[in-house]
Amino acid sequence: MSDTPTIHDIAKYAGVSLATVSRVLREPEKVAPARRSRVREAIAHFNYVPNAMAQQLRQPRFRTILVIIPDISNLFFAEALKNIENVAHQLGCRILIGETQRKQERLDHYVELLTSRVADGLILFGSLLPGVLRDSVEAGLPLPFPLVLAEGSVHAANCPRVKIDNVQSGEMAVRHLIASGRKRIGMISGPRPYTVSMERLEGYRRALDGAGLEQRGDWVVEGNFSMESGYEAMAQLLTCPERPDGIFCASDEMAIGAQAAIREKGLRMPDDIALIGFDDMRFAAYASPPLTTIRQPAAQMGEAAVRMMQAIFRGETIEQPTIILDHELVIRESA
Repeated sequence: MSDTPTIHDIAKYAGVSLATVSRVLREPEKVAPARRSRVREAIAHFNYVPNAMAQQLRQPRFRTILVIIPDISNLFFAEALKNIENVAHQLGCRILIGETQRKQERLDHYVELLTSRVADGLILFGSLLPGVLRDSVEAGLPLPFPLVLAEGSVHAANCPRVKIDNVQSGEMAVRHLIASGRKRIGMISGPRPYTVSMERLEGYRRALDGAGLEQRGDWVVEGNFSMESGYEAMAQLLTCPERPDGIFCASDEMAIGAQAAIREKGLRMPDDIALIGFDDMRFAAYASPPLTTIRQPAAQMGEAAVRMMQAIFRGETIEQPTIILDHELVIRESA
């Protein structure tokens, strides 16, 4: 145990879940007396005090929203965060930002800002679910704090979410390659454990199935949404005995890396290899050649998530608990 006790220490000592400790701290009347007593005994044992930052950061007229993203360097999340902050400022809310680097322990660490009442609600990007929320979902209990899911597809009952249809958009990308005459189509996917990656991969497979085109394991290489991984994946694809003539990249950053690998081999886009990305980040139009891509509305996604959270704070009924935003095929010169 660290020198400073945490909510994890309280839960372990009391023999209860993190969700139970959170409810005792926030809504003790909703916890059975025996469990409430054990938690309070653990709090006294450790002399635990919820994070003192709460007193400094919170004022009665403000609400604080914690926004958790997988990767702060990813331009999609940067665009979404920019609009989240702008809209939150207009609504009189504060924003705290946490980056998980796609690691569960980092996610659970940031969520302590909610269980210690530094923050009032969570906007969660990505495909990981905090342990305290997983405990609540598995036990069929109400969520311990307001939650809005954005971009990813983790599962939490009765939770508002805003996203695009990743399967349909992935299928649209590959159908464009097929329509341009490509017969040997590969994919640079995102990390396989993550739902967004798997959904875009499913869209790729559906499009090939619908066209009766061959699917080969060596034509699908996993990246991690970075330019470096796109370069390495494309270099691997270029070594295939039968080289693909079209590539769908699950992010623009990976597509930019893939372009570098293609140019390095003296190949032309789209003549030798047609390439399509995903996101339509600002740099996509200035790539070499300009990148054909699927536009994902990052700014609108951020705004919708904040407005959903504001409705929860006000106790309003959310008429549309799942918002699926439109995606768009942006045709440029790479495919």
